[in-house]
Amino acid sequence: MDALIIAAGYGSRLADLSPSKPLTPVAGVPLIEIGVRQAMHAGVTRVVVVTGHKADLVEAFLADLSLRVGIEIVPVRLSDWSTPNGYSVMAGATRCEGNYLLMMADHMFEADILERLLGEDRADRGVTLAIDRRVDSPLVDPDDATWVKMDAEGRITAIGKHITSYDAVDCGAFLATPELAIAIRDAIAQGKSGSLSDGMQRLADAGRAGTMDIEDAWWMDVDDPRAHNLAEELAPWHLALTFATVREG
Repeated sequence: MDALIIAAGYGSRLADLSPSKPLTPVAGVPLIEIGVRQAMHAGVTRVVVVTGHKADLVEAFLADLSLRVGIEIVPVRLSDWSTPNGYSVMAGATRCEGNYLLMMADHMFEADILERLLGEDRADRGVTLAIDRRVDSPLVDPDDATWVKMDAEGRITAIGKHITSYDAVDCGAFLATPELAIAIRDAIAQGKSGSLSDGMQRLADAGRAGTMDIEDAWWMDVDDPRAHNLAEELAPWHLALTFATVREG
């Protein structure tokens, strides 16, 4: 299966730490490398990365990384990286074969989250989102989180940064089918901005957006200096396998 990693945005809140958000190091390892290695550990055999801001730097790093870790990495460059993240999904999905693991370049996950997510392929879903019910966790930034409301069967009914009633937080990892990019495109045609959440909401409205509860597993969104400091402290403990493979070369 392919993985699609979104790595096009500016990342203004981490700009003082690195000229490129995907290349921002955590414990000495760039975020994009952590993501690629995590996808590989989950069973992915090819990685598509959507680039934009500082694309030359990111793509040069990816070319070297591909050789070092032994996996094909396909860069897809956005001409306008200021567009909402749904445009990255649409661009990257054109290079993915069938269903794919969708990840954000600034998110980190314990290995079993992604492994379990790859096993969530179901005919009655157009997408499955990894969710965390620990909405009060100190690792969650309430000002930046994407919130999720679900029905009794775990299907998404509402998703977005500004919904006021919610049951969980979006972890930034999805098992996506080709329906997701189509839903984003259709949302744009209906006047929406083109965010990933716009497409997710369309699938939710059709009863096609499921969830997978990560339960007590660890994940982080490294989006600002506070989160980066926490990641420097916590990631080597929770992602020991990932960092061990880096040390092994």
